[in-house]
Order: sequence, then structure tokens, then C-alpha cells
Amino acid sequence: MMNTHKILIVEDDPDVRYGYSVLLKANHYDTYFAGDGVAAMNEARKSHPDLILLDLGLPAGDGFVVLDRLRAMPNLALIPVIVVSARDLYSNRDRALKAGAKAFVQKPWDDGELLALIGQLLGRPEKPEG
Repeated sequence: MMNTHKILIVEDDPDVRYGYSVLLKANHYDTYFAGDGVAAMNEARKSHPDLILLDLGLPAGDGFVVLDRLRAMPNLALIPVIVVSARDLYSNRDRALKAGAKAFVQKPWDDGELLALIGQLLGRPEKPEG
């Protein structure tokens, strides 16, 4: 049995959260969810995920606030973060990467590309399913 990685999905849209859940569970990831910035920090402290998928447009602290807070906490600072956002790519990608994100993915994402990126960041080379 392979080691299952924990992924925290920080997304306020329930339909998008469901899409992530189906995709990631089919590829043997454990998923945790937060719908806003405050819940994201609470869940990150509680579940200590292996990776975070982070939307920028969140209530109670946008994604940039969450990135800043994660990077300020020594026990969470090294968790890789992929920002997945519908916000303008050119004005937000550089800002997200400078704030500590490992990657920026534009919504709507390509499942294969997102899974490949997650696998790369988690050191998990197996071929994605679905």
C-alpha cells in the first residue's frame, strides 16, 4: 500500500471543491477542505497537509493573506502551495510565486497537468488516473 498524501483544498466554491475531491480521491490522495482564510489556517494547523491547493478569492482573508500566514509559521512554512485561481494570470502569478507559492495554475485547470504538478511537488511519479 502506497503512502497516501494529505492535500488541503482551500476553495470557497462548493462545486469546485467537489471537482477537486473527485479528482484527488481517484488518485489516492486524502483531501481536507477549508472555505475561507481563517478555516484554511485552522485546518493547516490541525491536519498538517503535504500540499495545499489555494484559491486567491476567499472570504475572511484572501489567498495572499493565507500564503503570508503560512510562511510566517515555522511548522507550516515548508508545505508546498499551488495557487489555483481564475484571477488574472499575469498580475497574480508573479505575486503568488514571490509570496511563496510553488506554482500558479489558471482556472479552469487541466486535470492531467494539475495531477502531474502535484505529483512532482510530492515526489510521486506514478501516472495519474482519470
